[in-house]
Formats: sequence, C-alpha cells, structure tokens
Amino acid sequence: MQLTEVTTPGIAYICLAGFVVAFSMFSLLARERIYVNEVVLGTLFGIFMGPYFAGIFDPRSWGEHTNAITLEIMRVVLATGLFAIGVELPKSYMAKHAKSLLAMVVPTMAIGWVIVAGEPNARSLPAARLHIVSRDICLSDADRSNHLCCYRWLTGGKFARKHVPINLRQLLSAESAANDGLAYPFLSLSLYLTLDKTREAAITHWVLIGWLYQVVLGIVLGSMLGLLFSHLMKFSHRRGFIDRESYVAQYLALAIFITGVVSTIGSDDLLAAFAAGSAISWDGDFNVHTEGEVFASVIDLVLNCACFVYIGAWLPFKSFTISDLGITPWRLILLSCGIMFLRRIPAILALYRWIPEITSWREALFSGHFGPMGVGAVFISTLAITRLPTPADPPTSQQELLASVLQPIVSFVVLSSIIIHGLSIPFFNLGVNVSRTVSLSATLTSRSRVYPEWLLGINRNPTLPTEPNVEVGNASSQTTAEMLGNKSHPRVAIIHAESLPEPPRSPLRDRDPVDGVQRTVNASAEVVEESSDTTDLRQAKVVHFPTQDIRVECDTEAEVVAAR
Repeated sequence: MQLTEVTTPGIAYICLAGFVVAFSMFSLLARERIYVNEVVLGTLFGIFMGPYFAGIFDPRSWGEHTNAITLEIMRVVLATGLFAIGVELPKSYMAKHAKSLLAMVVPTMAIGWVIVAGEPNARSLPAARLHIVSRDICLSDADRSNHLCCYRWLTGGKFARKHVPINLRQLLSAESAANDGLAYPFLSLSLYLTLDKTREAAITHWVLIGWLYQVVLGIVLGSMLGLLFSHLMKFSHRRGFIDRESYVAQYLALAIFITGVVSTIGSDDLLAAFAAGSAISWDGDFNVHTEGEVFASVIDLVLNCACFVYIGAWLPFKSFTISDLGITPWRLILLSCGIMFLRRIPAILALYRWIPEITSWREALFSGHFGPMGVGAVFISTLAITRLPTPADPPTSQQELLASVLQPIVSFVVLSSIIIHGLSIPFFNLGVNVSRTVSLSATLTSRSRVYPEWLLGINRNPTLPTEPNVEVGNASSQTTAEMLGNKSHPRVAIIHAESLPEPPRSPLRDRDPVDGVQRTVNASAEVVEESSDTTDLRQAKVVHFPTQDIRVECDTEAEVVAAR
C-alpha cells in the first residue's frame, strides 16, 4: 500500500478548494477596489491549471463520465443560485412585477433567438450546415444564462449600490433566474426539429412536452412544494420544533431536494427551484427568520468559485479550430461579437418603455449589456450532448454534426462573455477616473495664474461684507476688522468677509473673564488684486478666512469638563 498517491479526485480537490482559499484572502480587494469578481479570476485559474497550460487539472480526461459530472455540477450550482434569488426577492415580487418580467423575458428571448439564428448566414457558413449551426447557436442564446454570481455581484456590490437603482437590481435578479429556467423550451425545440422525422411531430412534442410538461408542470410543482414547506416550517416554529440554524439550512437542502424531485420526473428543475424559492418567501416570513445570516452568501461564493475553475479547465481550446466543420477562430470571434451586441441590447432598447423599472435608455442599455452567458450555457449544451448520438469522425448525420459543433461554439461564446462582461465594470471605472483626471487637469490649466493654487477651489461669488458680531480681543484684530469694513480702501473693491457665529453659551461661559474664562477671536484676511480699476466690481476679489480660537482657563477639573 502506497502512503502517497496522486489521484484525480485529490487533484480536483486541491485545485477547486485551493482557489476558494486564495480568492477569499483578497476578495474585498478584488471586488470593491478593482471590481473583478470570482468569475474572471476563477476562469483564468482554471485555464492555467487545465490541460493546455499546466496540465494538472483536466475534466475531459475522465472518459465517458465527463459529461455526466459536468451536467450535475452545473445543475447544483444553478439550482442553489436560483432558489436563493427567489428567496431574497421582496415578498410577492413576482406577482407585483409580472408585467415587467413578461415584457423583459419572453419577447427579449424570442427576439434574441431569431437574431442569433441569422448569425451563421452572416458568417457565410456552408449551406449544408447552416440550419444545424443556427440551432446550435440558439441553444447558447436561449439559455441567456446570466452568471448568477455576476448578477449577484452587479446587484449587491459596491458598484451596484452606487450606480444601479434598487428596483433595477431586483428586476435583473428575477430576470436572470427566469431566463435560466426558460431555456428548456428553446432547447427542446431545436432537439425535436433535429431528432423527429417530421416537422409536425416536432412542433407537437415541443408544445406538449417542452412547454406543458416541462415548463408549466415545473412551475406548478416548484410553487406547491415551496408553499408546502413554508407552512410546515411555520408550524414547526410555532411548536418550537425548529431553530434558526435549521431555517438557514433550507437554502441548500430544499434547493437540492426540489431539483432532485422535479428532474426525476423529467420536468424543468431549474425553473422549479426558482418558483419554490419565490413561494417559500411569498409572505416574507422565511426572510424574517433568516435575516442577517450569511450562510447563503458563503455557499454561493464557494460553489461559484469552484464552478468557474472547473469551466476554465473544461474549455476545449483545441476544438476552436475544426476546418472540416467550418469552425475557425475568426468566425467564432465575429459570431461572439454579433451575439454580444445583437442578442439582447436591441430588444431591451425597443421594449424598455413598457418596463416601469427601467426609466431611461441608459438603464436599458445597461440591462441589455449585462446578460452574460456562463453556467447555464454549459449546462444546456451538456444536456443537449447527452440527448444526441455520439458523433463519428467525420460525422455521418445531422445529429452527429450538431453534437460535434455544439460544445466548441458554446464554450467559445461563454469564454467571450466572461471576458467582456467580467471586465466591463473595471474598464468603466477606469474610464470614469481617467475622464475626471483629464477634466480636472484641463480646468486647472485653463484658469488664470493670478490666484495661488490653493485658492482655485474657493467660491468665486463673493458677498457683501457683514458686520462682525464677535468681540475683538486685541488691537491687531480690530485693525483687520476696520480694514475689511472699509469699502474705500485703495486696494479693495469687494470684501468677502464671513464671521463665525459665537458658540452656544453655557453657564460656565457666561462668566466674566475674571472668573476664569477668556475669549479671544482672531480674524485674518487675504486681499488679492486683479485689476487696478477698483470700480469694476467683477474684477477685484477678496477672500476672507476668519478663525476663532476660544481659550478657557479653569481652576477645577469639573470646570474643564463643562468647558469642553
């Protein structure tokens, strides 16, 4: 028996958990200072540890079990994230904002589906493979798999709190969850059109199975299970059978349980998890018992970090060039750019007037841009692979051709989305800082050098002098005050004099100076002459900076405290 042995599970544990440990050490710096989250960093770490660089961690070396393992990892990450989004939304949110969600989700997905389906034609792909690749791209688009962690970062991070309104953050969270769940109908349509013998049979299966059995039944089952467990937990709480820790544990336990139940019967498990999360917190009681707990955030961080390290090592870089199938890097780049700009932005810009939460075209542009593809796209493409025949080399049928080109295209789009969406906020923040620096520099150089540098930020609209209401304690201060009040002074045209109000008088301060309290007021003024012509009141300016020092002499400690 060997004491030391390098095993595949051991390497996976080291890579996945090691990144979580390393990222946690600098998570605040990454998220709040440079605005880079675990999505980008985890993917880069996975690529580095993967088979094309370090060669340490290779999920595709696990043989025939690779697709099954990938599918279940993505399923767990998506289900827990969707359930958490449903729980964290305000109570009855889906009912109150149903109109906005319907206007944002269904037409946007349909319009994007049609637009992206035409992308291969624009890229001049061979006509024999046109509709196959079109359906393939529709799979990656219909998912519209908003990285859950990216949206949680956008909706809950420092940048979001500063720049994104709360109603828009909540809408983006709900829309991201609904998009992931509604990917099933678009996936099933493409599969039925590919696998069924006739188009009529494909449409029939799509309506009965894709919509009624998977989507509708998934929503109904998820909602019923969520309401059922909500009432059970209320009953247990009233009887004293459940504690706070058990409430919080439902984030993970219920999400996995409902996903297992619904996926066993072949319905939409992701949409069921989101529906269950919304139902269980419909009246807000679940949120009251879990308020302030960080368990969900901890689980979300661990799962997302590990998931994107896995995705980075899973990416098939070698498959990005398959000339025989019409897949080349430049076509993938053009296709990805078209998807990023046309899949979502035009639809939301056209529909945002019917979405009350989006108040301007800038918010519509922001909402349209941040529709990243990641975990959900990998899940949907892997699910499609498991339902298609194993491709031969070269492919002998349309089904095998679709299975051959599916993951290379989807994985390249996912990688492009991670780069573009993950680095959008850092570049935006950099652009804002550079713009402010250039604007400040131009402002400073354009102003006259008559004034000292430290006076450039002072208010340049002086007011007429007011009579000081303080007692002047020495001759020099009195002389200064007289000069400031003399409008005919040869070097002064306008006096900007401000006097500080006398501090509130306490019983101790009402005493005479002989009783131990002495007040001394020092006033100072800077006179700046811009023009010899003192009749032009717009030219000459004076800046007055009064200072007031109160000196207190006390005999006892009690008087010192009272004076303070």
